[in-house]
Amino acid sequence: MSKNRFAKAVAVAAGFVFLSAASGPARAQSIHPVAVQASNATRPAVQPKGDALPPNDFAGLNYTDAQKAEIDKIHRETESRKAAVAKDQHLTEDQKNAMLVGYTRMEYGESFKVLSPEQQKQVRQRLVARKASEQASQKKQPGRN
Repeated sequence: MSKNRFAKAVAVAAGFVFLSAASGPARAQSIHPVAVQASNATRPAVQPKGDALPPNDFAGLNYTDAQKAEIDKIHRETESRKAAVAKDQHLTEDQKNAMLVGYTRMEYGESFKVLSPEQQKQVRQRLVARKASEQASQKKQPGRN
């Protein structure tokens, strides 16, 4: 019974993280996620649906050895959490997807904090440019609301 309560609490927490991250553009810019690529061998069977993962706005940054080690540690911890969620048979697919998205956003936020202020500024600039491009492309496509 306590496992079930724990799973529900984690699902609610992950859903809250997901909703709070999507609550506004200003907040999203301040905690923009770092896209860390995982090999197919370490990915869980269940993956978030749709556009849950943003493009890699961190590509091309020059990381220090300490940054690389910290980001790798964060990534490994997140992957183990995702694997546990994927194996949890008490969760529905929607709950699993919400938790995976939440863990991904948490990973990106933690990794973003590892970056230097200059690297964070570069990532924010890329995010603003990408969002402007997405908005422009949506305006070009009629009938899409």
